[in-house]
Amino acid sequence: MSATSPAVAVRRGPLVVVGGVLGAIVVSSVANALIALVAHAAGAPDDFQPLKASSYVFLTAVGVVLGSLGWAVIRKAAKDPEALARWLVPAVVVVSFVPDFLLFGDGGVTGVLALLLMHVTVAVIAVFAYRRGMPLS
Repeated sequence: MSATSPAVAVRRGPLVVVGGVLGAIVVSSVANALIALVAHAAGAPDDFQPLKASSYVFLTAVGVVLGSLGWAVIRKAAKDPEALARWLVPAVVVVSFVPDFLLFGDGGVTGVLALLLMHVTVAVIAVFAYRRGMPLS
């Protein structure tokens, strides 16, 4: 006979949450820098603005912070936050691809593929950080 315990919502302090979000921004920015370097080496135009650190670091920070706010809302408001996050995160990432597809003329295939990879990389790193700092259950 085994007893099951009800799920208890885990609360982390604000410093843990903010630290996790900042950590996700830093790790994601470093990963994006590597992706940008590889993309340039593979033929992406040197003047392609989205592959410049000033662009992707800022947009990474905005994306991670907005994602953390969305994660907090899901965590608080959803009946089944795990199930909602399981389909919503990939859906948001796919929607975030749309502006990148409009940049084929400026960045070519290599530049745009690098941007798409950046989106996925940031999402994976951010979700890992959110799960550690703001567990869903």
